[in-house]
Amino acid sequence: MVSHMKTTLNIDEHVMRELKAEAARQGTTMSVLVETALRQLLRPDPTVVDLPPLPSFHGGSERVDVADRDALYRVFDAD
Repeated sequence: MVSHMKTTLNIDEHVMRELKAEAARQGTTMSVLVETALRQLLRPDPTVVDLPPLPSFHGGSERVDVADRDALYRVFDAD
């Protein structure tokens, strides 16, 4: 069940003009934009999880200078 409450807010004139313009641009209502903004503001901060460092690998030395196009073609054709 969805419940809505009607309320009165005092909003700065400049902010209200921007809100109306943004609602028109998005093809939605000012109420939807305000509710979305309030939900984002009131949403709890995501929990930060410390992750282990990513593994690193040594793949050996480079086989070719990537700036040398002809050398690249030779390596790719050899495989």
